[in-house]
Amino acid sequence: MIDWSIKGDSYGVCNCDHCCPCQFEGLPTHHACQGFEAFVVHQGYFGKVDLAGIKAVVVYSWPGPIFEGGGVTQAVIDPSATAAQRDAISRIIKGQETKEATNHWWVFHAMSETVLEDLFLPIEFNTDQDARRARVVIEGYLDAIGEPITSPVSGAPHRVQIRCPEGIEFEVAEIGNGRAQISGAIAMHLHNTYGQWNALDHNNFGPAHVR
Repeated sequence: MIDWSIKGDSYGVCNCDHCCPCQFEGLPTHHACQGFEAFVVHQGYFGKVDLAGIKAVVVYSWPGPIFEGGGVTQAVIDPSATAAQRDAISRIIKGQETKEATNHWWVFHAMSETVLEDLFLPIEFNTDQDARRARVVIEGYLDAIGEPITSPVSGAPHRVQIRCPEGIEFEVAEIGNGRAQISGAIAMHLHNTYGQWNALDHNNFGPAHVR
């Protein structure tokens, strides 16, 4: 395999309730699974290719639980990336150059019946994991907001975390409220559903804790 590593920040939204049961090997809240993940690379490489600064989004949809397959996915990469960087990040988020089943990108790709052509569109991505705030915009394609879950009584923000010491996506994630409108080939409208903030620290063999 080509040696690679990515460290950065990730934010995503899916159509499940705030405590996504899929994180605990359960079934999606509404049986089908839809959502997206946006991330920015702060430090990383793919062989000799520097990946720092790359922004990308992966949009996905399955007719049932992910493990049943039959899904469709599409990647969007910010066009500021060079040709070599585009190729590298595309291969990483398709699970290539990665040990089998060791990260979520590998699983998402393996469980997708249809992988749509990559898009290269400007991505606006701002995220604050501790504050549970995020904004993702791809003009004409995606518009998403992340915010804390608030108390229906006092309006105060809740802080909720999921810890997965042996997880294939993250070790710790902040959970909040997500909203997203996607009008691309995998169209969806998500309103007040599961929002997830986490640090990325992946290489060929999965997240850092499984190295």
